[in-house]
Amino acid sequence: MTEFYYYQQKRISESSALSYLITLERFFSWLVKSSNYKGTQVNWFDNHMAIRAAVEDYLIYQMGCKLRSKENFQYVIMTKKSPQTINHFLAAIKSFYKTAVHLKLYGFQNPLVDANYNISMGSFNSRSMRYNKPRLPKIAGTEIPSNSSYRSQSDSYFKLVANDWKPNIIADIDLPYIIYRAGSEVRWSLRDEVIIRLLFETGARINEILELTIGDYRQRVNQYEIATLNKGSEKRRIKFLRFSQDTLKLLIRYINGERKMYAHEKNSFIKLSDNEVIFLTRRGNPYNYNAFYSQWSKIITHAKLKMNIHKTRHWFVTNMIRNIYDTSSDSAEVERKKHELINYMKWKDPETIKVYEHYFNEALFREVHENMAKKMQEYEQEYFKFPHDRELNTMQNEKSLDSLLAAENIEWINEFYKEME
Repeated sequence: MTEFYYYQQKRISESSALSYLITLERFFSWLVKSSNYKGTQVNWFDNHMAIRAAVEDYLIYQMGCKLRSKENFQYVIMTKKSPQTINHFLAAIKSFYKTAVHLKLYGFQNPLVDANYNISMGSFNSRSMRYNKPRLPKIAGTEIPSNSSYRSQSDSYFKLVANDWKPNIIADIDLPYIIYRAGSEVRWSLRDEVIIRLLFETGARINEILELTIGDYRQRVNQYEIATLNKGSEKRRIKFLRFSQDTLKLLIRYINGERKMYAHEKNSFIKLSDNEVIFLTRRGNPYNYNAFYSQWSKIITHAKLKMNIHKTRHWFVTNMIRNIYDTSSDSAEVERKKHELINYMKWKDPETIKVYEHYFNEALFREVHENMAKKMQEYEQEYFKFPHDRELNTMQNEKSLDSLLAAENIEWINEFYKEME
């Protein structure tokens, strides 16, 4: 696992490598305690058939999934008991054995890969390619389109079914303050206070905050904004974060105080160079995910919560949408503000916001339904209090309707009634 971790650090972000490591540690611990293949315990270096059997048991008994067998692979079906981390687990274990095979630490094929995939795809490709000739445009209709279904298939032995991403809806308005209080009680550093406040106020990912530099702040004209990278932006600062006046005061106090104590370059904010990283460890090195995660875990445990760092982002979006609906005067203003939020979050798929909106649509329906139920209760009490008067009113209303229809002689209504019969 150490070899895997250092190998992956060069290829993916440190936070992703660490999260893979934590997921693998759980699986391999279970492997030692509870695995069984043909009457014996499974070791991580056993043949691929034994590892597949162990992964199947882990998915079923530990992660609450159902499996459907196909000829050369398995469909993994999530249930209500399954956590939302199934895809992450499958990606981690597949990456581990891919690395182990590459480093010659594992002597069998990757258990998480369908060995027959390339063969079947090769025969498919041969029917859809014109060798030594340029591909004709789709309108020609002479060959299978380039976006045929085979391109969306995976070489994974375990294929997750209906893996639609669904964000967590975190509607507890008090959540940040619960964590702030817990942080204060465990005597968090000013550095960690600023970072956690930025997480809740900006909706940023943790790596977007940890990698902030002095130049990122100077790049923005507005004093309550700071430029930052975005996922997949190749370290380019293509987005910005906006925070409160109180957090800005804490940030400046941290840079000129606590940070200055541990920094190699002991300058105040004005004299620091643009490439200086804002958040540092006590050794004066850039503050990384591993170091912050240990502090975050301590605070969350003290608050008696089970919450990963990324949920601060879900909380931010949930409350931004709530505020959009609360402060908008009409539907046009709602749509404009939603568009601004999509741009701010830099979502690749604008449809992401609809999953959050679904929560608010349900909440709105509950409110409407409660009002209707309240009115029904009032009418019920009134009816049983004055039943004779209500019956007379109903009869009079029916008579007036009949006279109106007779007077108007509306043909389309007569036809409508006939259709209903």
